[in-house]
Amino acid sequence: MPETSLNQFTTFKATLDQHGVDTALTQLTDSLRASGKYHELFEALKMQVRRSLGLPITYSDLGDDLGEAEQTALQDGLLTACREVGMALLSTGKVREGWMYLQPVGDKRAVAEKLSELTPHEENLDEFVEVALYENVDPARGYGLVLEHYGTCNAITTLENLAPGRDRASTRIPISLLVRHVHTELSRSLRADITQQQGTEPQETTLAALVADRDWLFGEYSYHLDTSHLASTIRLARRVDDPDILRLALDLTAYGTKLNAQFQYPGEPPFEDLYPAHALYFSALLGERVDEALNYFREQAEGTDVHQIGTAVAEVYIDLLSRIQRYDDAIEAWIEMVPAGAHTSGLAPGLLELAEKGGRFQRLVDHFQQREDLLAYATGLMQATLHDQSSA
Repeated sequence: MPETSLNQFTTFKATLDQHGVDTALTQLTDSLRASGKYHELFEALKMQVRRSLGLPITYSDLGDDLGEAEQTALQDGLLTACREVGMALLSTGKVREGWMYLQPVGDKRAVAEKLSELTPHEENLDEFVEVALYENVDPARGYGLVLEHYGTCNAITTLENLAPGRDRASTRIPISLLVRHVHTELSRSLRADITQQQGTEPQETTLAALVADRDWLFGEYSYHLDTSHLASTIRLARRVDDPDILRLALDLTAYGTKLNAQFQYPGEPPFEDLYPAHALYFSALLGERVDEALNYFREQAEGTDVHQIGTAVAEVYIDLLSRIQRYDDAIEAWIEMVPAGAHTSGLAPGLLELAEKGGRFQRLVDHFQQREDLLAYATGLMQATLHDQSSA
């Protein structure tokens, strides 16, 4: 055993003999902290917490036999230890190990701030992405790293796998980054092709303007960006609310509609005609072509047998109504198009949520009463009462 290590053991024993357990524990934590042995430090800190509560230093962390106050004190002490060790590990670039301790603490903002101080390197890049993106600590940073280091194809695959298990709010930032990235890539490639073919750099600033009078850009095998990437980005962009990003997504559809038919991949209903349908959808969200879009998506919903393929097409229409704040119409569409007891896909807000958004409960309450659904009727009526009280 090296002399330095032997001295540590000798010193600890002497401190324990002369000053007792508490002082020895403090010396132990100081030594482990100074030497960067953070996993061992965590165990020593736990011993200090137990000791401060008069518990055996090897006491179980469950605390099932303790009173409520002691249980709270034990858990608070353990979380403090988790925070110290987790942050220390993050500071050394050990992102995954640090998150293991910090996850129970639940302070994602503090973790994001700590990550912002660090520069990922080859050895911990995957860990950065895992914690920042997949653990939803800093999705913008995590997805930005995916785009920067793994390329557009992997970035799209990542989002396509991630999005179905997440609500819209948690995926809007990475999807926005993807839309900007793809729009920039396509614009750069398109402008370079135009410059090469016509000999001068184009003056137009949008994709729609660049392709408007240049059909010669789109031969049978011509494209300026992987067309599967374009199609995937368009589909994902439906989750976005930011008008600036929606405007970029709409601009992408202007390019997509010009592609040769073999590159215009069909989508799922009601977006089978991928680019024109999405152009209508994005336009309506931007307050443009609203009636045209609503007519189209209503026709798609009415032409679908929900008993055969489910309620997804109807939900797209209902959700669009909700997103442009036509809540009464959304409620009527839900009552008309979604059968009682149908298993929905979660694409649209529920009836109670729509009523809450619009502050219109009476139609809903009447509907539930006619359907003889006492629980839903009572819930709606109570929600209406609470809403009225909060608005008074």
